[in-house]
Amino acid sequence: MGLGRQGDGGNADGAARRVVRVLPFVLILLGLVFDVLTPPSFTGSPFFSAAPLVAAPLFSLGATALTGIASSAAVVGLHFYNGTSWKAEALTELVTVLTVSGLALLINRVVRRSGERLASARGIAEAAQRAVLPTPAERIGGLHVAARYEAAQADAFIGGDLYAVQDTPYGVRLAVGDVRGKGLGAVEAVAVVLGAFREAAETEPTLEGVAQRLERALAREGTRRDGLDAVEGFTTCVLGEIPPGAGLLRLVNRGHPEPLLLYADGGLAVLAPAEPALPLGLGELAEGRPDTAGEWPFPPGSTLLLFTDGLTEARDRTGAFYDPAVRLRGRVFPGPDEVLSALSSDVRRHTGGGATDDMALLAVGRAGEGQPERRRTVPVVPREDGEGHGA
Repeated sequence: MGLGRQGDGGNADGAARRVVRVLPFVLILLGLVFDVLTPPSFTGSPFFSAAPLVAAPLFSLGATALTGIASSAAVVGLHFYNGTSWKAEALTELVTVLTVSGLALLINRVVRRSGERLASARGIAEAAQRAVLPTPAERIGGLHVAARYEAAQADAFIGGDLYAVQDTPYGVRLAVGDVRGKGLGAVEAVAVVLGAFREAAETEPTLEGVAQRLERALAREGTRRDGLDAVEGFTTCVLGEIPPGAGLLRLVNRGHPEPLLLYADGGLAVLAPAEPALPLGLGELAEGRPDTAGEWPFPPGSTLLLFTDGLTEARDRTGAFYDPAVRLRGRVFPGPDEVLSALSSDVRRHTGGGATDDMALLAVGRAGEGQPERRRTVPVVPREDGEGHGA
C-alpha cells in the first residue's frame, strides 16, 4: 500500500464529463446515419428529439437553442434528401423536434436559475465556514502550519469538525475536535468551543486549565439546548501546547483519535495518552479524574499531525478502516502541507472517493537544523515502502 496521486477515479470522472458534453452532437450524427441507412418507414427523429434535451442541463441557453436548430435542420434536410418533405410524417416529425427543443429551452432556464441560487447558497456557506474556521497562517510562533477541512459531501462547507492554532504567551497552542451531531446545532457548538479556546489559550497558564474552560463553556451551552443534545452533547478534542524553544509538546486528549508525530527520518510515533479520558461535555461523569497533559519530545524536522475520526473511519470497498500510522510510517515529507496533500489524496484512493464523514486535518512542523525558509506548496508526495521509528 502507498501514498500516491489521486489515481484513476478523477480521470474517469473527467472522461465521463467530456463524453456527456459531446453526447448531443453524437445523437444528431446517429440520427442522420440511422435515417440514411434504414428504409423510409424508419426515422431518426427520436435521436433528434433527445439531443436538445441532453443539451439543456449541460449547455448555455444559446448552445441549447443551436442544438435544437441543428436537430430541426437535420429533420428537414433528411426529408428533402429522401424526397418525402411533402408527406404529413415530415411535418409531424419537425413539429415534434421543435416542441421538444422549446421544452429544452425551458428546462435550461430552470436549471440555470437553480444553479444560480445554489451558487449563492454555496457562497454564503463558504463565507460562514471561513468565519468559523479561518485558515491559519502558514507560520505561527516559528512553526510551519497547514490545515484542511474536507467535507464528505461535495460542495458542503459547514460541519462539526474544528481546528485552531494560536500563538500565546505560553507558546503555540492548538486544538482539533469533533462535535457530536450534524447541521446547525453542531456548527453552533463548534463556535462555542473555538470561542472558548481562543480566550482560554491566551489566559490559562496550563493546558489542563484550557480544557476545563472548554468543559465549562460546553456545560453552559448544554443548559440552553433542548432534547437529546441537552444531556448527550459532547466534543472529542485534542489540545496541544508547544512552548517556545523547548523542543517538546504537551497534549491533553479528551476522547479523540491519537495524534501522530512524524520524524525527519521517516519514523513515526503514536501519541497515546497515559490514561483515556472522556470527551468534553461529559466532565460530570469523570469527577475525581483531573486532566493530565502528556509530554513528548518535539525534535527539529518533525511534524505533529492531528485529525478527526473522518480519517480513521474511512473505509475501502472491503470495509477496512484507513490507518494513517501504517500509511505514513517510513515516509519523509518536505513539510506539513505536503503531508496533508499526500494524506488527502491517499484517503480518496482508499475510499474510492466515497467518504462518509467530514475530516479536519492539522499539521504543525518544527524546522530542522539549517532548514531553509519554505513557502507553502501542494504537491502529492508518493509513498514507497520503508521503515523508520516504531510507534
